[in-house]
Amino acid sequence: MKQLTEDVAGDFAIESFADEPALPPQMEADEKAYRPEVLGRVLAVVAAAVALASLDMFIVNIAFPAIEADFAGASIGSLSWVLNGYVIVFAALLMPFGRLADRVGRKRVFLTGILIFCLASGACGVAWSVESLVAFRIVQGIGAAMLMSTSLALLLHAFPATRWPVVIGVWAAAGGAAGALGPPIGGLLVEVSWRLVFLVNLPISLGAWYLGRSLLQESRDPEEKRWPDPLGMGLMILGIGVLCWALVEAPGNGWGSALTIAGITAGVLMLVLTWVRSDRPADRWIPTLDTRLLAERPFAMACLTGLVFMVAFAAMLLGGVLFLTGVWGYSVLKAGLAFFPGPAMAGVFSVIGSRIGGRFGAGPVAAAGCLFVIAGSVWWYFMMGETPAYVSDNLPGLLLTGIGVGLVLPNIAAAVASTLPPGSLATGTAVLSAGRQVGAALGVAILVALLGSAAINGDAGDFDKAWALIAISSAVAGVIALSIGRAGKIET
Repeated sequence: MKQLTEDVAGDFAIESFADEPALPPQMEADEKAYRPEVLGRVLAVVAAAVALASLDMFIVNIAFPAIEADFAGASIGSLSWVLNGYVIVFAALLMPFGRLADRVGRKRVFLTGILIFCLASGACGVAWSVESLVAFRIVQGIGAAMLMSTSLALLLHAFPATRWPVVIGVWAAAGGAAGALGPPIGGLLVEVSWRLVFLVNLPISLGAWYLGRSLLQESRDPEEKRWPDPLGMGLMILGIGVLCWALVEAPGNGWGSALTIAGITAGVLMLVLTWVRSDRPADRWIPTLDTRLLAERPFAMACLTGLVFMVAFAAMLLGGVLFLTGVWGYSVLKAGLAFFPGPAMAGVFSVIGSRIGGRFGAGPVAAAGCLFVIAGSVWWYFMMGETPAYVSDNLPGLLLTGIGVGLVLPNIAAAVASTLPPGSLATGTAVLSAGRQVGAALGVAILVALLGSAAINGDAGDFDKAWALIAISSAVAGVIALSIGRAGKIET
């Protein structure tokens, strides 16, 4: 990451501003405040915060056995809310905080979010019961939503448009690779204590908060004098929260149960009401959703691609860990380390993929990335057997899917950013991030439903359903990505 940020800053420093697109008037004055030598540090601070928020979505999975052993008598159902409480709050608050940041200032919301995330992480590390751990994870999710909803907007505000493909690549690499690095990092930390999974956030988040205070410049929509609509925000938060709750609890309650159907129906209904309310003229309140943005095909299709692709991504992470530990009998630490080549490829190809997308357009490159993920999952389907054979059976699939993730994530972010007016950057990127979190929750829920008891005690054949889910979800995402078109292409 350090090398990537230095490369971005270095490229920026030696190139002239003469051929760059003119900045919108509301951003022009602040842009001059960023010196070329500072930009690499700005990128590092924001990327570090994004990495922490993404890492904490997945790193807890691998700590479950240790947490259960420490809190004797805790059920798997109650422990699941250590993860689900964070994910649901994170997804539900992304868009409301994006709208708030456009009004009160993105830097202010970002730094407040880092501080809340830091304090909640420390509290998680000293939790005395499952109930207290879940409560602190919910607070941690609030902080994560605040910093994530403003992160890309702060970066795009800081860098000139010609640097956006690389910047978006690093941003996507920070989030995507951090999520995939959850198993190896978690495995190492849990060997000492599961509490380190949370306490490791403290020095990084405190450093990002301290440096961000002086490095980041404030940005907002200067023409916006209204406040976010409280009723619309309430409907949005409840809608996403109830929908995610219904999805993550569906395997236990039953997909056809009255409770699951009622939860999904209620969640969708509240989101529809949010849309209807947001589509009305509003002189006093900022609509919770900018329906004009969602009417733009590249924007809407990029967000939908992100949602569907995250079904495959989340299923791949969880399914891979369960297979390595359950079928091949790997230890938690060994399984975590075995995952490393995948996120490493994702990190490298996030930057490469963003450059390719800047030349050919986001849609075709994201679709090509989905083909790589399909190829990797098909490899696992035919090659992964009962006998451990990491190099020949597992590693090729990891490399292929890592390349695919690196091509997909930065390009859907670039497509979103290229269609947004500057005043709506925080809101628009929050829509993308919220869709991705909902997709991740759906991917885990579907995978658990497909595997059932085989998730713990299954054989290699049982996991063919997991590899098929990844391939099918990626295929659907690839078809949707083609409809994005060449959004994000840098004209020369």
